[in-house]
Amino acid sequence: MEILAFGVQDDERPLIERAFAGEHEVRCVDVFLNGDTAAIARGYEAVSTSVNADLGGPVLQTLAAGGTQFVAQRSTGFNNIDLDVAERLALTVARVSSYSPYSVAEFAWTLAMAVNRRVVRAANRTRDFDFRLEGLMGRDLRGRTVGVIGTGRIGEAFTRIAHGFGMNLLGWDLAENPVCAGLGMRYVEREELFREADVVSLHVPLLPSTEHLVDARALGLMKDDAILVNSSRGGLIDTRALVDVLRAGRLLGVGLDVYEAEAGLFFYDKSLDVVTDDVLARLMTFPNVVVTSHQAYYTEDAVTEIVDTTVRNVRDYVAGRHSENVLVPARPPR
Repeated sequence: MEILAFGVQDDERPLIERAFAGEHEVRCVDVFLNGDTAAIARGYEAVSTSVNADLGGPVLQTLAAGGTQFVAQRSTGFNNIDLDVAERLALTVARVSSYSPYSVAEFAWTLAMAVNRRVVRAANRTRDFDFRLEGLMGRDLRGRTVGVIGTGRIGEAFTRIAHGFGMNLLGWDLAENPVCAGLGMRYVEREELFREADVVSLHVPLLPSTEHLVDARALGLMKDDAILVNSSRGGLIDTRALVDVLRAGRLLGVGLDVYEAEAGLFFYDKSLDVVTDDVLARLMTFPNVVVTSHQAYYTEDAVTEIVDTTVRNVRDYVAGRHSENVLVPARPPR
């Protein structure tokens, strides 16, 4: 079977081609799947997509009309997929339900530390041979309180690092993680977590119930000198409310690897374009905000695991098997 893989980065290509070698032919393209590019999948029974692919109803209809029967998404989140339409079209859809949690957890702490110790500002200064320390003072993390929103595999890995720093641990989730509790985490209501935490890090999926989890009210509860980190999904934060809070001079800093309107921006070179997203443009002006382009997962270890799981998903599809990665099993069209 020949597979068309959308949105393949140069670093990923050899990993994908090596993983599929001798089993299936894979054609890697660097364009991302959306309404303009879906037509190039015509004739491919299987396609593999990246995290920011548009898998809404119109795109799925184009894929199905072109003969596609299987969609293998190379990510855990699936808020970008219209599962109801996929089911009506009898498309089988699979994802990567888990991969190295350390990649994201470590990067979340990278963002937190970069904000706390003003690493970006310091690096920019020293490139100009400005070696002053004014404005670069950070804080020890030991003895301070971290609030972990979501204590699944990634939240647990993040908590282990926080425990190593010697921090007080607060957690919020629908179910307590016994490993985190064993490290001394105290589970509290969200409001208490926002009020008490010096660092708040988000590790929950984007669902209708979690959209804008960090809204104006939650931000209003946070300490004026708290740090907010989001390495999960951009829609967890009401970015307009965040801009208002930053404009008012509140929060020590913010580290964002995701943005709620990142589709069509992240993973692209927009350096020569006019920025039309006024909210993102305003966000970028704050010196205490660090924004990266959805790269938390992007380690050799994690990407290799993602690719290997995608290969297994293809094998399961060919064999007619359903694993925990299958979001929509094939059914006859309605």
